[in-house]
Amino acid sequence: MQAVELERAEIELLLEAIYQRYSYDFRSYARASIERRVRRFCVMKEIRRISDLIPMCLHDEAVFSQLAQHFSISVTEMFRDPHVYRALREQVVPLLKSFPFLKVWHAGCATGEEVYSLAILLHEEGLGERATIYGTDFNDAVLDQARQGIYSNASIQEATRNYQEAGGRRSFSDYYHSEFESAKLESFLAKRIVFANHNLTQDQVFGEMHLVFCRNVLIYFNRELQDRALGLFADSLVRGGFLCLGAKEDLRFSAVASQFEGLAAKARIYKKKVQ
Repeated sequence: MQAVELERAEIELLLEAIYQRYSYDFRSYARASIERRVRRFCVMKEIRRISDLIPMCLHDEAVFSQLAQHFSISVTEMFRDPHVYRALREQVVPLLKSFPFLKVWHAGCATGEEVYSLAILLHEEGLGERATIYGTDFNDAVLDQARQGIYSNASIQEATRNYQEAGGRRSFSDYYHSEFESAKLESFLAKRIVFANHNLTQDQVFGEMHLVFCRNVLIYFNRELQDRALGLFADSLVRGGFLCLGAKEDLRFSAVASQFEGLAAKARIYKKKVQ
């Protein structure tokens, strides 16, 4: 067996071992991404062969936890892709105002920047007091960071520019205060946010939602797992609810495509059909 084929076989065994031992299913993640991350982890930990990692994960939960965190995609920023938030503000929020209360699910929220972005947007549109935002991820470490709401000054500078481009109505400095070399978001933003562990590969419907926000997560899944996640979103949304995906993600060829209609094509926002 050639070296590349042997390595891929080792990765298959590793992912199966993780599933059998911990019930975390990474087997349907985009394989190229998983392979890169396993190789990097082995280099970082000075593990010579991927097969050596298998017993380490099986017998040492701390090693597995570190690897799982390495699999987690946590690249995010506040008001990322400002045109998406502008579209939400202009095309979705007016329709959300018809609901007496709002439940928003941000799946794959990573360190929480986009969850707080939604909280700011809803606050400015007068919906903050009747909205609950659920930010979920399978990575407990990034969820802990999200709960703290503390970000670097450099990221806050970028967030300020994004906020302005997204149609922000106030000074962005109203939403944070400086703490040494970081910025902490104001506590009132967190009052309507619940951060919780949820795994799109194995957990069930999260609740009855009016808006589901999941951007740049599905690109790391294969087609089968994409359809599973999209099925969860469709089942979680009320009729007339909204789904927002990432720039490279699309419903058109999915198993749930017939349940939705396009609302804002560039922003990848869809509305669940009423019938």
